[in-house]
Amino acid sequence: MIKLVRFIFLVTLIVIVSEGVMAQATTSGANTITTAVPFLSITPDSRAGGMGDAGVGLTPDVSSQHWNPAKYVFMESDMGVGLSYSPWLRALVDDINLAYLSAYKKIDDVQAVSASLRYFSLGDIVFTSEWGEVMGQQSPNEFAIDLGYSRKLSEIFAGSVAGRYIRSDLTGGQLVNGVETRPGNSFAVDVAFYWFNEFRANRKDNIFSAGINIQNIGSKISYTDGEVKDFIPTTLKLGAAYTTELDNYNSFSFSFEASKLLVPTPPKDTTDYEDGGIILPGGIYSDMGVIKGMITSFYDAPGGFKEEMQEIMLAIGVEYWYNKQFAIRAGYFYEHENKGNRKYFTAGAGLKMNVFALDFSYLLPTQRNHPLENTLRFTLSFDIDAFGNQR
Repeated sequence: MIKLVRFIFLVTLIVIVSEGVMAQATTSGANTITTAVPFLSITPDSRAGGMGDAGVGLTPDVSSQHWNPAKYVFMESDMGVGLSYSPWLRALVDDINLAYLSAYKKIDDVQAVSASLRYFSLGDIVFTSEWGEVMGQQSPNEFAIDLGYSRKLSEIFAGSVAGRYIRSDLTGGQLVNGVETRPGNSFAVDVAFYWFNEFRANRKDNIFSAGINIQNIGSKISYTDGEVKDFIPTTLKLGAAYTTELDNYNSFSFSFEASKLLVPTPPKDTTDYEDGGIILPGGIYSDMGVIKGMITSFYDAPGGFKEEMQEIMLAIGVEYWYNKQFAIRAGYFYEHENKGNRKYFTAGAGLKMNVFALDFSYLLPTQRNHPLENTLRFTLSFDIDAFGNQR
């Protein structure tokens, strides 16, 4: 059983590294928080990806399902669909990819429905026995399917609820040390609110928007018979954005976001929970409930209030539009060195036509030889409403 847990841990580590959940820091104060299915936390789209991953308070777009589904009721178009793609961890391997499909439909002026599919492929992995014999080859993958509903609660305020089914197949049902493994399954919900206020100031159009989203409130996940269960990445996101036009052709948007994992912080002394130097995933808090874990996440850090503040991740971004057709973006993401040490700059660009828009982003870590180095994202979106009007 121990070998099985180690194996699942090592496979999951590939994904964990991709979002820096495992610390890059070498300081003695490092105490990172680990979760299962961290692919849910990867930024899937190019717009927010080019703005430092600050998306919960941005103005609405077709990829809002990941950041804040409540935005959809403020979309100008009644219907749209978007497809995003990112080759992942290209500095390490060449066959890990993330794809994201999102769509929305406004029912009327105050309601909208939305859906998305997130698919994460971990490439091909050859399974061998402890004697080096080849036992087979599998293609581990994970995916999540979302359905959301949003509604205006006033002219400038909206709320939403999104349900999510999560499936994580890391082993392909392989027997490990005589123990049968199985795909992990979980159900989760997002609860989000969004404020969108358009106003005139100094004879110019301005927008102030803000959002809050509690993501992935859901059941823990297990890859065996349930003896060891892992928290999924329940996350609180808070953000705001300000958009102002310089003239009829030029406008700027500025975005800020703060986020925090709502899962328990591991104790500094894990001697009682280690086996062979590896902390068993979920072993420390396997019996703790999800809601209790969310509540204790605000005060359980071994280092007290100082360490709790270190768990807050920050992101800022800026976006420039020319004639509402061409965009240039930049941003910065910060995570404390004791909590993962993700620090990177982002850049991006976008081109918007009547019916479709094309965006891309680029990630530049501040550390050399970083697993996320040279990460690219691409997003192609279609305005179905505009397409219908052209026919």
